[in-house]
Amino acid sequence: MTANAYSRKKQPELVRRALLDQTAALAVEGGPAAITIQAVADRAGVTKGGLLHHFASKQALVEAVFADLLEKLDQEIGLYMAEDGEMRGRFTRAYIRASFADRKLGSSSPWVALSVSMISEPGLRRLWSQWLERKLAAHRPTDDGPMFEIARFAADGVWLADLLQQDREPFRDVSHIERGLLALASEASPGA
Repeated sequence: MTANAYSRKKQPELVRRALLDQTAALAVEGGPAAITIQAVADRAGVTKGGLLHHFASKQALVEAVFADLLEKLDQEIGLYMAEDGEMRGRFTRAYIRASFADRKLGSSSPWVALSVSMISEPGLRRLWSQWLERKLAAHRPTDDGPMFEIARFAADGVWLADLLQQDREPFRDVSHIERGLLALASEASPGA
């Protein structure tokens, strides 16, 4: 270790952010298997011990990246909701828009890489389920009902179909499906 390392001002939030960003980048480039403690540490310019100071294990690191992606999804949905003047179904429409917006990134989306892991990783499934349960509870007064649920499930289905066919470029045009789901989430009546 150089003398510079001892005199360098510690910036734990910047280091943490670099670790999260580099983990997501590795996932995009090589899938979940590319994420190793050493590879992330090397790309972030920290020691393996430095990484383990912030995240106790690879699982903790991957879960933190996933939680970070959920926070970004929250922000994106919040922006879509702010643009929508109709209260009834607003969360569902924002959820649909966010689901379809991500498909434009294709295989370069960190969601693609980490969602494959979500299917087999209980920790990631737990994070997703808890996030979705909180959102649905918060928006129950405006987005409760079978038609809203059907619209969200259909958006999830399109997203999953893209994930399973990510090697096929370009993605098929499904803008008509997005429009249809947005219309469904706009037309659903209370209790419908």
